[in-house]
Amino acid sequence: MPQQFEEGAPGERELPSWQDGPARRAIEDFVTRSTAGVNAVPPDERIAVFDNDGTLWSEKPMPAQLHYIVERWAAAARKDPTLAERQPYLAVVRDDLAWLGRAIDRHYAGDDEDLRAIIAAIVALTDGMDVEEYASSVAAFFADARHPVRRTSYFDTTYQPMRELLAYLERRGFTCYIVSGGDRDFMRPMSERAYGIPPERVIGSAIGLTYDSESARVRYGNSFSFLDDGPEKPVRIWSRIGRRPLLAVGNSNGDMPMLDFALAGDRDALALLVHHDDDTRDDPPYDAGAEKALAAAADRGYTLISVERDWSTVFSGERLPEGTSG
Repeated sequence: MPQQFEEGAPGERELPSWQDGPARRAIEDFVTRSTAGVNAVPPDERIAVFDNDGTLWSEKPMPAQLHYIVERWAAAARKDPTLAERQPYLAVVRDDLAWLGRAIDRHYAGDDEDLRAIIAAIVALTDGMDVEEYASSVAAFFADARHPVRRTSYFDTTYQPMRELLAYLERRGFTCYIVSGGDRDFMRPMSERAYGIPPERVIGSAIGLTYDSESARVRYGNSFSFLDDGPEKPVRIWSRIGRRPLLAVGNSNGDMPMLDFALAGDRDALALLVHHDDDTRDDPPYDAGAEKALAAAADRGYTLISVERDWSTVFSGERLPEGTSG
């Protein structure tokens, strides 16, 4: 089970898994400016948005949603062997999950040919299914699934420093949202337990929905509605929240428009970019999919979060002595 969020007793050290350094100071200084003094922002305007995979929890060797999908593609291919003649089913039956990873990397590089095949196969999994049935299926997955490398519950692969940051912001009147390229309805059944974020504050990609009046159920259709990544993120933030965020946190090229959207407002804002540079505690260190964001960070005003230098703990139960790094 993940650690529970705590309010923090008076005098208790805030953000205990964060090392003293530029990232932590930037966060604390920004929150102080935003919540106290003549420039304090009203609480209902204190909006913080967080990417999910690679920002709030581990996305390597594959995101949890991909694990869920792969299991169901394998079952579909066993039922209909002709599916295995094309991608992405071919990659699954051959246990070539690297193909899926390369498809995601190509997406971040601007090539979506393989991603289109993946999306079509994802849509096929839920076509005609009602939303509550899907939510139950996802909840059952999270009850039993284990991270393929760490062999622990996916809830234990959340980043402890980010969970502390979410709780810290909430205590100071911020409202936190997840804004992810992942499937909105896949994240909703787990977001409250993992992060303390209720399902109505989860923004993500979505398959088209229809209403079945005979059964009074909402069902998934046979088309993909939108991919909540890149320039779509600010659009979805505005359509769902109706406010420009003061704080945005991501880890990839696809998060850049969201970070820029926060920084371009009239008010003081903070954009944080997680850099997976720890070769001893992370899963594993990587820059793939974040090259553009990392190269542009200084010019665009992103504050880098170094997993190696800024986090004394990555996952729960891995705390190092304060003042040390991985």
